[in-house]
Formats: sequence, C-alpha cells, structure tokens
Amino acid sequence: MAAEPLLVERAGAVVTLTLNRPEARNALDTETLRALARAVRDVRRAGDVRSVVLTGAGDKAFSAGHAYSRLGHEVFARLEELDVPVVAALNGVALGGGLELALACDLIVASERARLGQPEINLGLIPGFGGTQRLALRIGLARTRELVYLGHMITAEESYRIGLVNRVVPADRLRAEAAELGATLAAKAPVAMRQAKRATAFSAAGLAAGCRYEIEAFGLTFATEDRSEGLNAFREKRAPVWKGR
Repeated sequence: MAAEPLLVERAGAVVTLTLNRPEARNALDTETLRALARAVRDVRRAGDVRSVVLTGAGDKAFSAGHAYSRLGHEVFARLEELDVPVVAALNGVALGGGLELALACDLIVASERARLGQPEINLGLIPGFGGTQRLALRIGLARTRELVYLGHMITAEESYRIGLVNRVVPADRLRAEAAELGATLAAKAPVAMRQAKRATAFSAAGLAAGCRYEIEAFGLTFATEDRSEGLNAFREKRAPVWKGR
C-alpha cells in the first residue's frame, strides 16, 4: 500500500502537516497538492486550530519540483488565506514549487542545511506557483530577479541575510523550534491574530493579478521547445542548447 502523501498531526491547537514523499524529495505532484488542499480545508472548518506547521519528511528536502501551475496556485492561495498563522519548517532543499510553498506561509524557519532556489529558468521555464510574486513581496524586486534569472541555490544563512527566511536553526532542532513557534503563535489572542494576518495581507493587494499573469506566462514557457530541451538536458546531465522557441 502506498504511503499517504501528506501526514497530519495535532498537538493542542497546533496542526503539523508533513509532506511525505521523501523518496521523491517531497515533490508536489497532483495527489500531494490535493491532499494539502483537503488538509487546509479541514483546518479552516475545525474552528479551534490556532496555528499550522508545514514541513517535509526525511532530512534531505522540504520540497522540490512542480508541474501543475493552476492547481498549485489554487492550493497555495487557500493555504495563504487561512485565518491562522502558518510556519514553514525547511528541513532540506526547498526548490521550485517547494520554495513557492514556503512563500505561501507566514513565517519560514530553516535548518542550517537548507538550500533554497527557483531553478526553473535552467529548464526553460519560470516559477509557476506564485514565486515571481510572493518572492518579490518578501525580498524585493532586485533580489527576486537575481534568484529567478540565474536559477541558482542559496544557503540558509544567505536566505536569512536577505530576509527570505525568519530564522535559521541547527538541523536537529528544526522540528522542536518550529513546534515551539507554532505553540507560541497558537497562544496569542485568536481575534487579534486573525486581524493582524488580514491587515498585513493588504500589503500584497496586487498579488492576485500578478499570479494570474504568472499562470499565463508559465503556460507559454511550458509549451516551448526550450522547455523540452531544458528537461532533456537536465536528465542527460549536459548543458542545454536553447533555440528561443
């Protein structure tokens, strides 16, 4: 029997969601995205959940990779719109859709071993789960362009320095630190926390329009010969030969 793609645990008012595909670096396939959507729905309906911690199984990857732009946008928007704070705990690499998932959370705690990046440009693509928008809101346009245009990974410490993550902790303390932060958030006044989240969200008033454009732009790049060449080059461990079409 196949393992569940998402594990859900509850301790008091804190729900922990664990992406459970470590053999695939917790990549966000359709089944995982739909499981995440169901979990977000359940949190919203529960009424007595006060915070959420989101992490990945194993110690290699939080999450890496994606392929379904519109579905990803829908699920991440629902996660972002939860009335309670969501903490991403990055236990390893957070690349592509994995980093975009973390960006849909309120706070990001990273293991010292974490590596973050938006490498889609190397495959002839662009970020497709809101990365071009949420990344700019978090670290500014200039640094976003650098990460998206160059497609390289950066360390947890560099991520902290540029404001991409809130905290960097020892790898063996990550889950405990994230749980403690989740419990601290859960202990705050619920109405005040809900209103604080809604009020700060107004700084991203243009996010929806930007994400709609990103879906179109991702679709355009996905249909190119360059996208096929980028994926083939990655699989064959060679430099891609771009054709510009």
